[in-house]
Amino acid sequence: MPLTIAGVLVTVPASAQDSEPRATREAAALSSQQGHWAVVETFWSRPGSLPVVTKGLVAERRMVGNLLEETMRSAGNGEPVRIDYLGYDAIAGQWTYVSIDTRISVPPMSATSFERDAPDHITVRFEPFAAPPLSPGWSGRLLRMEQVIARDGPDRETKDQYFILADGSSARWLAHRYEYQREH
Repeated sequence: MPLTIAGVLVTVPASAQDSEPRATREAAALSSQQGHWAVVETFWSRPGSLPVVTKGLVAERRMVGNLLEETMRSAGNGEPVRIDYLGYDAIAGQWTYVSIDTRISVPPMSATSFERDAPDHITVRFEPFAAPPLSPGWSGRLLRMEQVIARDGPDRETKDQYFILADGSSARWLAHRYEYQREH
C-alpha cells in the first residue's frame, strides 16, 4: 500500500498492513476482560509441598490505552497487593506483561511471550531474577518463572506461575495459581 509521508512515497509491506487489525483484535480481547473479579491465590513453596490458599482477593481490570491494567487487593483492604499490565505488541508479534507486587521485595517484573499466542491462552516468560525470601533456602538464589494465562470462557481465568529455583534440582513446579471468577 503506497503512502505519501512528508512528500516521500513510501510502500508499506502487506505484513505491516495486517498488524493493525491483529492489534485491534487483541485489544478487543483484552477489553472484554474489564470489570471486577473474585480471586483465589494458591501458593506451593516447593514441588510437592502443601498449598497455602488465600481467599478474599479482588481484582479490578480496566483498559489503559491498549493495555489491560489489573489492580488486585484484599477484599477488606484498599491497598493494592499487585498491579499488572498485559498488552499485545503487534510490531514484535508478542504479548508483553509487567507486574508490581507490593507483598515481596522485588523490582517490577516484566515478561514476554515467545510466540504469538491466542488471547485465551498466553504464555509469558520472565528473565531470571533474585528469589525473594518467601521460603527457607530461597534467598540468594535465582528464580526462573513462566506464567500461563488461560481463559475458560468470558467469566473464568487462571494465571499459573511455574518456577525453577536455582538450587541444583532443575525442578519445575506450579508455584502460584490465581483463579479468577468475574463478579456480576
